[in-house]
Amino acid sequence: MTITKHFRILQFILLLICSGFLYKVIYQKSNAFYFSEFFIKGTGPDFFNENDILNRGDGIIFLETTDTLQPKPLVLCAIESAARVYHDRPVVFFMKGLKEVDSDGEKRSLKYFPTLKSLDNIYILPLILDDTLNSTPFLPWYNKIIPEQEKYWIHNIADSCRLALMWKFGGIYMDTDIISIRPVPYQNFVAAEYPQSSSNGVFGFSPRHNFTWKCMERFVQDYNGEIWGHQGPYLFTHVLKQSCDLPVFKDLEDINCGNISFLNPQRFYPIAYGVWRQYYEVWDKLPTFNDSYAVHLWNYMNHKEHRTMVPGSNTLVEHLYKKHCPSTYGAIQRNESIYL
Repeated sequence: MTITKHFRILQFILLLICSGFLYKVIYQKSNAFYFSEFFIKGTGPDFFNENDILNRGDGIIFLETTDTLQPKPLVLCAIESAARVYHDRPVVFFMKGLKEVDSDGEKRSLKYFPTLKSLDNIYILPLILDDTLNSTPFLPWYNKIIPEQEKYWIHNIADSCRLALMWKFGGIYMDTDIISIRPVPYQNFVAAEYPQSSSNGVFGFSPRHNFTWKCMERFVQDYNGEIWGHQGPYLFTHVLKQSCDLPVFKDLEDINCGNISFLNPQRFYPIAYGVWRQYYEVWDKLPTFNDSYAVHLWNYMNHKEHRTMVPGSNTLVEHLYKKHCPSTYGAIQRNESIYL
C-alpha cells in the first residue's frame, strides 16, 4: 500500500509538470499568433516580410526613426487615413524601436494599436537600418557616421531611409503628419512645397527609378548634417532642376519634368508652413481641400507648442480626424487608450 501510494503521488507530480509544460507551449504559441496577427503581422520565417508585402511596387510607406513604440495620435491618424484611402494597397509602418527578435529568439511582448487593427492592409515592421541601407550608396556613409555627433541625426537618417526604401520597393512615401484625403493618381511624382521648391515629405516612384538613385548619390556626395533640410527638400529640388527648369505655377496646374510629375503645392500643402496653426483653429467656413490629395500638418513646426487634436474643439484638425481617421478620433473622444 505504501509503494502504491508513493507511486500515485509521483504520477500526480509528473502530471502537474507535464500540464504546466503543455500550458506554457500553448500560451506562447497563442501569444505569438496574437502578436503577429494584430501588431507586426509577421517578421519570422513563417511570416510576411517587407519583400512579400511590397513586391508589387504599390505600397504606402511610413517611417519612425526614433525608438518610440508609442507614436503620437497624429501618426496613427496618418496611417489610418492612408489605409482607408488606399484600401487595396499595403500600408507599411517601419519602426526603428521594434525589434524582430530578442537574444533568445523569442518575439518581444509589444503593444499594438487598437485603432488600426480593423484595417487589414496595415503592416507594422521593424526598421533595421543595416538592411534598409544595404545595396545603396548610403551604407558606407552610415558605417562611418557617428550619430551622437550629428545635430539633426533623426531627420537625416529618416531622409536616407525613405530614399533607400523607395529605391528598392517603389510606391508612395509619406511623412507621419500627413492625413490622406484621396488617392494620388500619379506613379512618379514629387510635390512642390512652394513654387520652384520641392518637398521630400511625400513622393512616389516606381522601383529602381533613376531619380531616387541620383538623390542617394547626391545625398552622400554633398552631405552636411549641420543644415536642416539639406538632405531633404534642398536635395530633391537640386536633383529635379537637373532634369528641367521649374516654371512658376500659374494656377492649380501640375508640371511635367521629364518623366516626373511636379505637383502643385495645393496637392499636399494647401496651408503653408508659415500659417500652420490654422489647422488648430476654428474656421467660420471649413475648407473643402477639393484640390488636395492629402494635407501636411507641419508637425516639425509644432514640436515646441505641442498642439493636438482636442475632441469638441471644433477646430479644423478635429474635422479632419473625424472624417479621415474615425477610429483614432473615436478612441480619443471616448478617452480610450490608443495603445494596448
